[in-house]
Amino acid sequence: MRAWAVAEPGPVTGEPLRLVQRPVPVPGPDELLVRVRACGVCRTDLHVTEGDLPVRRPGVTPGHEVVGAVAGVGSAVSGFALGDRVGVAWLRRTCGVCAYCARGAENLCPRSAYTGWDADGGYAEYTTVPASFAHPLPGGLDDVAIAPLLCAGIIGYRALRRAALPPGGRLGLYGFGGSAHLCAQLALAMGARVHVLTRGAAARRLALKLGAASAGDAYEMPPEPLDSAILFAPVGDLVPVALRALDRGGVLAVAGIHLSDVPPLHYESELFYEKEVRSVTSNTRADAREFLTLAARLGVRATTHAYPLSTAPQALRDLAAGRFDGAAVLVNDLSQSP
Repeated sequence: MRAWAVAEPGPVTGEPLRLVQRPVPVPGPDELLVRVRACGVCRTDLHVTEGDLPVRRPGVTPGHEVVGAVAGVGSAVSGFALGDRVGVAWLRRTCGVCAYCARGAENLCPRSAYTGWDADGGYAEYTTVPASFAHPLPGGLDDVAIAPLLCAGIIGYRALRRAALPPGGRLGLYGFGGSAHLCAQLALAMGARVHVLTRGAAARRLALKLGAASAGDAYEMPPEPLDSAILFAPVGDLVPVALRALDRGGVLAVAGIHLSDVPPLHYESELFYEKEVRSVTSNTRADAREFLTLAARLGVRATTHAYPLSTAPQALRDLAAGRFDGAAVLVNDLSQSP
């Protein structure tokens, strides 16, 4: 099969990704073999490719918003049949026995593993996934539409929960890419007033189209104090900016897996009055189930831009440069077999 591999992590303006030939992977006893039909392009893929995240698997194939069809079933797997449509997300495996797993916080498992970082992901014709971490997908959405929900949507949902937004509250979203534009739809459906603060004019236009109360530059103050804020942009300089925008008792959730250094915080103007900063780490399978159910019920829809899988490096370059609103999705044009 053909797959994209991170040959040498580095800026996507160079050539860190190489198209390689590999054997079709053989699923383990507890795994599924998945023929990839579409794969969302997530900012975490950019961090893996450019080396912001340390190398876990040399030559890894990125991609963890995978929609595909079951093409093989491990000997110990039940409940899946050939041809079933499934989703493969970021969280690939946990130990299941540590204190974190036992209390329902499997996203904090010290032995957790991740698709497209610890194991090869969806920028390929085929990938594998432990069957217990494969997500049956709801009908009503095609492959391209549902792919961004599998990470951008799930992590946006967890970030919204971590931000502790009160009913009818005022929410600020810093950065407005794949995850934020899905999170905004959830918050709006729940009755929130949403203020978007982001660098891109196209992203600001999308925010207003979706129903945001305002859309301005990331370093501007929103038109009213915020009860909650979520930082999606991987820019540490925005942490004090967002904290200054919070009302008393407000919560800032930092949603990215990577963040540039945070500058020194001024206690009285940025942390006093019981403001909180919370990080967001991956997601649990329960998060995924809850979000996919909510998204179907509330009509959450991704704004997508399809790229052939053969042009994956260009999709990452466009993501890095902010050339599109919403989310990019790679559509598999590498497979020749039916």
